[in-house]
Amino acid sequence: MAGAQSRRRKEAKQQTAAPQRPVARVLVDIPLPAHLDRPFDYLIPERLHDTAQAGCRIRVRFRGKLVDGFLLERAESSDYPGDLSWVERVVSPEPVLTPQLLGLARAVADRYGGMLADVVRLVIPPRHAAAEKAAPRQPAAAPPPRPEATGWQEYQYGKSYLDAVHAGKTARAVWQALPGEDWPARLAEVAATAAAAGRGALLVVPDHRDLKRVHDACARLVGERGVVALAGELSPAERYRRWLAVLRGVVRVVVGTRAAMFAPVRDLGLVAVWNDGDELHSYPQVPFPHARDVLMLRSHATGAAFLVGGFSRTAEAALLVESGWAHQLTAPRSAVRAAAPRVTAIGEDDTQLARDPAARAARLPSVAFEAARAALAAGAPVLVQVPRRGYVPALACADCRERARCRRCSGLLALPGSSEGQPNPPACKLCGTVEAAFRCPACGSRRLRAVVVGAGRTAEELGRAFPNVAVRTSGGGNVLASVPAQPALIVCTPGAEPVAEQGYGAALLLDGWALLGRSELRAAETALRLWFDAAALVRPAREGGRVVVMADSALVPVQALVRWDPAWFAARELADRVELGFPPARRVAAVDGAPETIEALVDSAELPESAEVLGPVPLGEVGEDGTADRERLIVRVDRTESRELAGALRAAQAQRAARKAAELQVRLDPLELL
Repeated sequence: MAGAQSRRRKEAKQQTAAPQRPVARVLVDIPLPAHLDRPFDYLIPERLHDTAQAGCRIRVRFRGKLVDGFLLERAESSDYPGDLSWVERVVSPEPVLTPQLLGLARAVADRYGGMLADVVRLVIPPRHAAAEKAAPRQPAAAPPPRPEATGWQEYQYGKSYLDAVHAGKTARAVWQALPGEDWPARLAEVAATAAAAGRGALLVVPDHRDLKRVHDACARLVGERGVVALAGELSPAERYRRWLAVLRGVVRVVVGTRAAMFAPVRDLGLVAVWNDGDELHSYPQVPFPHARDVLMLRSHATGAAFLVGGFSRTAEAALLVESGWAHQLTAPRSAVRAAAPRVTAIGEDDTQLARDPAARAARLPSVAFEAARAALAAGAPVLVQVPRRGYVPALACADCRERARCRRCSGLLALPGSSEGQPNPPACKLCGTVEAAFRCPACGSRRLRAVVVGAGRTAEELGRAFPNVAVRTSGGGNVLASVPAQPALIVCTPGAEPVAEQGYGAALLLDGWALLGRSELRAAETALRLWFDAAALVRPAREGGRVVVMADSALVPVQALVRWDPAWFAARELADRVELGFPPARRVAAVDGAPETIEALVDSAELPESAEVLGPVPLGEVGEDGTADRERLIVRVDRTESRELAGALRAAQAQRAARKAAELQVRLDPLELL
């Protein structure tokens, strides 16, 4: 070891610095404490003068180890008073970290209180040498012809929005898609409109099924060479090859899942996100950026047009409209009523209850059976949405309603499935122990009841109720992409609804209480989004389309579904958030850690004047002394001071890291909490 260091010092003395701008500002690509989140200066040897360019990948020594890094810029001198180390070598002369991507990474880090190196790790995919050599370098194909805008003429100002996109204006819109709308085709038309003007377009969708539909729609308008799909499911080599094609300007239109929000599209003219309320749009790595917010930052920095669309509307999208940052693209109410199916909520009127007195309590009352039979008789498939996967995923004592738990590990009991038409005995969801002789520890009862019924059990029950009809399931590891236009019962979990040719004849939305009763701020918004996504696949009412939702018609989300008015619900939801002081009306940060570390962070952080500290509250089990190993503290501020909040928490984290204090997890507007 000592010999190697001596050899390196000898070689360093023999090197000569580059003749111009010999100092390299380097961002090392390794996890670092918060107080070291900054570039480091190195000397560029003369042998690397031509290849060491801003944005390229290099290798340097950091803390005695050879690590990867990015050369941010070259300078004539350094403020560091000591001797600078040398850049060891240039890994690739390809300038992957462009000034635009670096600026975006810094903006995202500032917004979420994260570290620049963590964001750059999300922005730049890992290098693949063979793919880099094989990636095309030819110029982009000629701009495609501008597509017709007939589909957008259904929406007020729809054609004007496309004209603004083609003219390169910063047009920002919240699009309310009509029921049954071919939304992949509409997105493709907007992207092709931007490409026809010689600009780039970036479309972000929640999952791979949506990605395939949008990619196919774009390929029909701009050609296979003009569009590329980016997704996390790709192999490292293929992903890097496609990413380089975008960086080099070979393709103009990019479609992808959340990872594509950082795609290096040249001459960006449009950024769009579909169904922004979907949890899949939130990146699960530090600093947990959201695709909608990142695309907003890109629109603001580049002047590109912005579009957020969906069958429903989030409170965040409602705020964009209310603040004037974006305008809404909606169809007239007459067009909405003509395209929407007939929606019935259980308990909607006294006549229905007189015909079926048990309708409020029944899981599948007579009105739902009638809708399903009518659709099947018409030769159409029927969609059945069930909030839970599995057979019977939750059990409770039939007498005292206490949740049934395993005697071995206290895990929750469930019915894993059935054999020869009979349910298997209960088993623990944690350790798998079969509990054939259950006895309730609270009341001594041996009887069990289902707390919630899963998709597997529902499919089994429907198979008995409709013996001559095919029953198919979609969810988990077996998600159907599409189903033919023939009689069938399609049982699926939320988000796994396949597209039906010519639409479904009916949709049964079961167990609405399971979605509405979740203990989170966004429960009603999420439930309505999932209902709208399923109901939008049903034929219009004039063609016999029916939607039956098993929820109280007096609830606001159910009323919004019956009226097919997501904008009204989003405006009410936003007003409630303003009154309660929750996002998006205010910016909220959740700080998780040990009790003593949270207290020290709050004491050291220079929080904004409007900061309100809530908690802390325990996370997980509380010990006998009344304390927990981890706690959560909530800090919320006015929206205008959101950047100050992120900066204050990041600075406090840096101070703690410099003192080698225990780390804390800081998340801004976390979806699982809010």
